[in-house]
Amino acid sequence: MQLISVSIDKPESINCIFGQTHFIKSVEDIHEALVGSVPGIRFGLAFCEASGSCLVRCSGTDEAMLELARNNALNIGAGHSFIVFLGEGFFPINVLNYLKLVPEICHIYCATANPTQVILVETEQGRGVLGVVDGFSPRGIEGEDDIAWRKGLLRQIGYKL
Repeated sequence: MQLISVSIDKPESINCIFGQTHFIKSVEDIHEALVGSVPGIRFGLAFCEASGSCLVRCSGTDEAMLELARNNALNIGAGHSFIVFLGEGFFPINVLNYLKLVPEICHIYCATANPTQVILVETEQGRGVLGVVDGFSPRGIEGEDDIAWRKGLLRQIGYKL
């Protein structure tokens, strides 16, 4: 048994969602959840099949995001994991609740634009996901200026009044 980490390779501005699912039908159901959540959404989705042909199964609406999904899923290589890349201007906050309702989805490890590493265990059988490193460690505790900046940002982007 060996512990390894695999970095998710993506442009800085692109958000991804990484999780665990359990059935080949996941590809269609995740696709339907995404297109049903945000009109015109651009995304790429890849799923690591864990039995049978053990292929990376893919779907999406944007070829560049599909390419990111295919390459990262193959690189991660953990059975029944999935990864979604959202096109620029599309955000996890708008799709997460829809994804959580997909019956096949067991767990969502992260939804982020941060640099991300997937922590894996590799055995003779294959790879399993232990967790993720999403972004960086805290450098301190926010002060009054930081609180004002946070609250201002949420109002600026329309998430708070």
